[in-house]
Amino acid sequence: MLMLNCDLGESYGSWKMGRDDEVMPHIDQANIACGFHGGDPLVMEKTLAMARQNNVMVGAHPAYPDLVGFGRRPMHCSAEEISAFLHYQIAALEGMAQIQGLELAYVKPHGALYNDMMSREAVRAPILRAIADFHKPVRLMLQATPEAEQHRSEAASHGIDLWFEAFADRCYDDDGKLLSRSKAGAVHTREKMLDQVKQICNEGTVTSVSGHTLELNPDTLCVHGDNDAGVAAIKEIRKIIHS
Repeated sequence: MLMLNCDLGESYGSWKMGRDDEVMPHIDQANIACGFHGGDPLVMEKTLAMARQNNVMVGAHPAYPDLVGFGRRPMHCSAEEISAFLHYQIAALEGMAQIQGLELAYVKPHGALYNDMMSREAVRAPILRAIADFHKPVRLMLQATPEAEQHRSEAASHGIDLWFEAFADRCYDDDGKLLSRSKAGAVHTREKMLDQVKQICNEGTVTSVSGHTLELNPDTLCVHGDNDAGVAAIKEIRKIIHS
């Protein structure tokens, strides 16, 4: 059965982001910000507590060191820098999780780091090495694409298990990547989103922008709960998955 994952814990100081308390009861996996694009120690602590209360799996959501840009701006970092800032963020969240009796299960990079991981081997390789070098086994979450077997092989060479994710509300281009937000229809309407979720659940596929059927077979589905409509959509998606 598909799991639901959501990016949470991204508030910072007086800046509030998302509806974490409303989303948490309806998801399986919480991708928790580690302070580099959002989140601070108090927010991390509170988000972990909510995950514990709702029996939600905990994952680290590390980013480029880009708090001002919310981690959405690509950065030219060396492999050593990528490894170091990943370890710094993952270890911080894992340590705080252990205090609350929680285990860190996986890592899902955020924003530009995620996009660069998917498109550039020079970024993906140090991410894989950093996770392999971590003191305990954790999975890596990345996008389900036609290159899934290549990515699985790369991860296996480092002894890493993967979770592949699909996106409930995003339109897919014909190459299996997400349609650029600069193009019309990149984000689905509620009706199209729910239809795509049903197709993923029933067939493991999505229909691309040009009508091609793409086989994804994801393990988990990414959802967003930044507003009332988003929270309501998550509830509907969960009903579809469990129907």
